[in-house]
Amino acid sequence: MIRQSFFLATLLASSACSAQPQASSSAPSGGGTQAGASAQAFVPPQPPEAAQPVPKDAPLDRSIKNVPATTGRANLPESPPPVTVTPIGQFDAPFAMAFLPDGALLVTEKAGKLKLRAPDGSVSDVIGLPPVEAGGQGGLLDVAVAPDFSKSRTVFWSYAEPGANGSALALAKGTLQGRALSSARVIWRSGSNGPGGQFGANIAFSPDGQFLFLSSGERQRFTPAQDPAQLIGKVLRLTLDGQAAPGNPNFAKGGAEAMIWTSGHRNPYGLVFTPDGRLWEEEMGPKGGDELNLLEPGKNYGWPTVSNGDNYSGQPIPDHPSRPEFAAPVLWWNPSISPGGMIHYSGAMFPQWKGSLFIGALGAEGVVRITLNGATAKPAEFWTMGTRIRDLAQAPDGAIWALEDGERGSGGRLLRLTAKR
Repeated sequence: MIRQSFFLATLLASSACSAQPQASSSAPSGGGTQAGASAQAFVPPQPPEAAQPVPKDAPLDRSIKNVPATTGRANLPESPPPVTVTPIGQFDAPFAMAFLPDGALLVTEKAGKLKLRAPDGSVSDVIGLPPVEAGGQGGLLDVAVAPDFSKSRTVFWSYAEPGANGSALALAKGTLQGRALSSARVIWRSGSNGPGGQFGANIAFSPDGQFLFLSSGERQRFTPAQDPAQLIGKVLRLTLDGQAAPGNPNFAKGGAEAMIWTSGHRNPYGLVFTPDGRLWEEEMGPKGGDELNLLEPGKNYGWPTVSNGDNYSGQPIPDHPSRPEFAAPVLWWNPSISPGGMIHYSGAMFPQWKGSLFIGALGAEGVVRITLNGATAKPAEFWTMGTRIRDLAQAPDGAIWALEDGERGSGGRLLRLTAKR
């Protein structure tokens, strides 16, 4: 687990689904730097393979003898949701949401719009965002409210940024004043511009509010997840200005390596701290092999060398036990559930579920509940919702809000899950 002593030391030192490869968006590209971008945002060197088409399969190492995974499979029978489900809004291809302290809700739409849903249910556009490259799995992605939002009014968001050689994941921040973002600037870029989906792009803050964790998918390119010179296929630990955070495992090396917290990830969509300081991450595997991981600093989670799933072509990938030097998932799903957003529940409406993780399922069209006991996790329930669940959030009153996935012009409902009476 992530030990409390390690955290104290470091602080003191300071549409998608599990999918086959897609081509990048055909939307027009702008320049590499958007208006208002921070000139100090670090960009690693552009690797030569970034401009190449995404490969079909993970590299096959025939010298690895497969050792099947026999524990940790989390698939459960379906059950109806034991809650009342009420539609309370509609959005256009939404991706993520985040509550403000006053109960208002920010919602990202992949085409590049940020929406503000007021506590009375009215919805308006938030202006001031830079251009995004929409299409496929790209676009405007996660949104997160700064830990000190009540004072700073700072909002962070991740998105697919247009570039001369194709899109890349970027992280930006700005000040929310009413329905407008001011002082918007890019604070981090992944580099590795080019084709491919699987941006990851989830944002989480350390328990003390001093650091930002960002998941960066490997863009369906496989090998960059094992390349320490590239920031894709990784989970990063950054300062709130997008720089490498002191105390990172390879901070002294500088460059891209200084930012990396963990490596060997495919498409990480959920990133959540629990009250005991542990950081949980879930990611989409290939054909089968979706994962729930307990992240520990400096560890490598094996993609694409190992996975408990296989390539979409049917070409096998060795299971995690085949290479025990890689960190294995705590839980995994095969067949895939195609996990979306994840929350740790702490609300009053459902006291029986306090301390559980909830994961939205895209391909499996439901919600997964997982119980935690320290570093162990156990699948508890799978609720069939009959629709693809893109993201989840805990409302101030303890209700669970679910964001329905949707293509542009259809789907995209906001659902409120409350206790049955």
